[in-house]
Amino acid sequence: MRRYLAPAWLAGLALGAALAASGALAQTKYDLGPEQAGRPRTTRNDEAVAAVAKNYKFVEPGILTVAINPGTPPIATYATDAKTIVGADADIAQLLADALGLKLKLLPVAWADWPLGIVSGKYDAAISNIGVTEQRKEKFDFSSYRQGLHGFFVKADSKIERIAQPRDAAGLKIIIGAGTNQERILLEWNKQNVAQGLKPLELIYFDDEPGRLLALAAGRAEVIVQPHAQLLFIQSRDGNIRRVGTLSAGWPDRSDVAVTTRKGSGLANGVTAALNGLFRDGSYRKALDRWDLGDEALPKAETNPPGLPKY
Repeated sequence: MRRYLAPAWLAGLALGAALAASGALAQTKYDLGPEQAGRPRTTRNDEAVAAVAKNYKFVEPGILTVAINPGTPPIATYATDAKTIVGADADIAQLLADALGLKLKLLPVAWADWPLGIVSGKYDAAISNIGVTEQRKEKFDFSSYRQGLHGFFVKADSKIERIAQPRDAAGLKIIIGAGTNQERILLEWNKQNVAQGLKPLELIYFDDEPGRLLALAAGRAEVIVQPHAQLLFIQSRDGNIRRVGTLSAGWPDRSDVAVTTRKGSGLANGVTAALNGLFRDGSYRKALDRWDLGDEALPKAETNPPGLPKY
């Protein structure tokens, strides 16, 4: 298997691509307005409220305080007013607050900052595309609400139609980020293919998304792999890529994304009960579908489901 690193000359072009993409943010089919008239709502779920431990104290009385990273549309991003947080995770947070009979307070945070904020009691929960792992379960409780999926996307005019298993990717040049979960999985795919006498994968590494997209558009690779939701948004925004497959972040097992709370705080069971109420009343699916994430829906929410193993 050959590996490529992004050449230095792409840096300037990647910056230009990023600026162009930010200007196109409002030109997608998604509702990025601050009003969010289409955001689904629900009513108080007494069963869920009762499932919260009686000794649990919310950060602010009557308010669900949620940490969220608004940097990955359509999961979470800023609206066109540059201050209101919108997206699928924001919708889930609002529905949870409704079900628990609380008001919602969203606090934008850098993704790396949510763990300390949860442990220190700064937030009641983090809803920020957080995957369940066995290592994280040592410090946090999880209430699952979505599958963690990666997407295989190609240029809109590509002849590639489907990537569903390792042999489908044999011999392809694939763009990924170094040290990512996608890299771990595709390295294993490559081992399987080589063992079966198939052509090896050719992995091309970029640290930034604009560089990856530019390389795909320029024909330096045939496929880009990164989180499914992000690429769906780019497909809607730019119209020059299309999906040819999805891949569980926990391949060969399922990997769940979950609402994250402090370990043993007594909030997780109430959150899980609230989520399952949202599953039953249909508001959960409405929240995902309005951001094109219906393919990532779970059949039910679970407290502390199996997570990615320690590697």
